[in-house]
Amino acid sequence: MKNNIQLEEAQNLLLDSITPVGKCLVALLEASGRVLSQAIKASTSIPPFSKSALDGYALIASDTRQAESSAPVQLRVIEETRAGFVAKEKVVSGTTIKVMTGAPIPCGANAFIKYEDVIRNGDLISIFRALKAQDNVIMMGDDIERGEVIAHKGSLVTPPLVALLAGLGISQVPVYAKAKIAIMSTGDELLDPSEELQPGKIYNSSLYGLMARCSEMGAQPLDLGIVPDEIEATTVRISRGLEKADIVVSTGGVSVGDYDVMKDAMVGAGAEIIFWKVAMKPGSPVVAAVKDKKLIIGLSGNPAAAMVTFDLIVIPLIKRLMGINNPLPDKIQGVFADNFLKASSQRRFLRAKLERKDGVDCLKLTGAQGNGVLMSMIGCNVLVDIPAGSGPVISGQSVSGHIVGNITDAFHKEPAFTQSVVSSI
Repeated sequence: MKNNIQLEEAQNLLLDSITPVGKCLVALLEASGRVLSQAIKASTSIPPFSKSALDGYALIASDTRQAESSAPVQLRVIEETRAGFVAKEKVVSGTTIKVMTGAPIPCGANAFIKYEDVIRNGDLISIFRALKAQDNVIMMGDDIERGEVIAHKGSLVTPPLVALLAGLGISQVPVYAKAKIAIMSTGDELLDPSEELQPGKIYNSSLYGLMARCSEMGAQPLDLGIVPDEIEATTVRISRGLEKADIVVSTGGVSVGDYDVMKDAMVGAGAEIIFWKVAMKPGSPVVAAVKDKKLIIGLSGNPAAAMVTFDLIVIPLIKRLMGINNPLPDKIQGVFADNFLKASSQRRFLRAKLERKDGVDCLKLTGAQGNGVLMSMIGCNVLVDIPAGSGPVISGQSVSGHIVGNITDAFHKEPAFTQSVVSSI
């Protein structure tokens, strides 16, 4: 068992221990947010035929060679057609077919002219300028050519990709199966939110927060409930989770107190401990074990600490199980928008939100940084990474962080750059 290791070593040790879960086919509307288990090739071109880009007339471009504003060329209209239908007649020299936007190019034609650019008199249209072949024609395969790879294995299925798959006539999508994550909390002090609060007790927030995070990631959370601070009961609950899930996650019972039973319970369940403690704050007392290629991760009982370590350690594992090729959080550089006055003897992760000010990425703290403070997790989308041995971090200082939430809002508005002082943790 390794002890007090760096975060990156912990991430790599665990990622090397797992492989993606099984594969399955899902209906198109169920595929969004899943990960492709194989590359998708286009079985047809998009568009599948050359078509009109506008309402107008299909013609042979060479027929308009002599057309001028003072000497228009006249063509005879032999048919009309619209999107979803194919013209019955063939365009020959001196003729044209009226078409609506999206209609296939009629046989014999090689260009279109806008409805507004002609004058029609009965079955004749007058054209006042020369056209070139393919003018106003959307060519077959202009978007996608048949046989083209449109999405690679390991790609996330997004709404635009769903639309593209539908456009190719694909109704069943090959994806990785949902990762199953069993979550439990240890502690005699914990109550379910459905129970009446009692003296000396607190409501269990971590279980619900981590299960919601799993659902947000597209994984399937399994509720293992609250377990008392007893080795045997915890061992039984771990074993139950291993039977049902790909990963078992617990909160609480991972420190050095008399009732911190998680390590002994892991061993009792037949698991081998990989490491205990990660050199970081909050959440350093992380313990990880493996049994039959399934991981058991014990996190701090402090709610915010549990969520921070879940984002940095467990979320990458869920992504790997789902087939995502690069599961670690993306990194970001920015300017610190607060004053954090407390020195950091060990590596520290501060809960922050990305804001953009005058084109500069600013990282603003979301509130108090204590291990049990949940309010500052709300709105947090970046964990600012403060190296061990750092002094106070001052507003305007360059910092780096790990993206753990949606940052798109930062690019839709530019909030005021306000400064505050946060020193407690």
